Amino acid sequence: MASIKKSSSSRLKSSQSLTNSLTVFEKLSAWYEAQCNGDWEHNYGIKIETVDNPGWLVTIDLLGTNLETKSFTEISHNVDSQNNPIATNWLHCTVSNAQYIGAGDSSKLEQIVAHFCFWLEHP
Repeated sequence: MASIKKSSSSRLKSSQSLTNSLTVFEKLSAWYEAQCNGDWEHNYGIKIETVDNPGWLVTIDLLGTNLETKSFTEISHNVDSQNNPIATNWLHCTVSNAQYIGAGDSSKLEQIVAHFCFWLEHP
C-alpha cells in the first residue's frame, strides 16, 4: 500500500509541475476562446505542429482579432537569412500575412507560446 501512495504522490507532484508550466497555454486558450464568436473559429484558429528539424511550428491566425495590425518585433536565434536553423538550439518568431508564426527546436514549444502571450499582453 505504501508504494501505491508513493506512486500517487509522485503523480501528484508531476501533475502540479505540469499545471504550473501550463500558464502560457492557459493564456493562449483564453485568447482563443475570446476570439470565438460563431464565425471566426470556422475560418481561423491555432495550429501546433512538429517539424523535421526536429522542432515545433505554431501558427496563430490574427485576421479579425485586435492583434491583426499590432506591430511585432521579429525574434531570431540561430537561424539563417531564410529562417532555417543553423544550430540545434534555434528559435524564430514573426508576424506575417496576419499570422503569428513561431518555430523552434524541440525544447521551444512553451517559449514560442510565451512570446505570443507576452506580445498579446503588452501594448
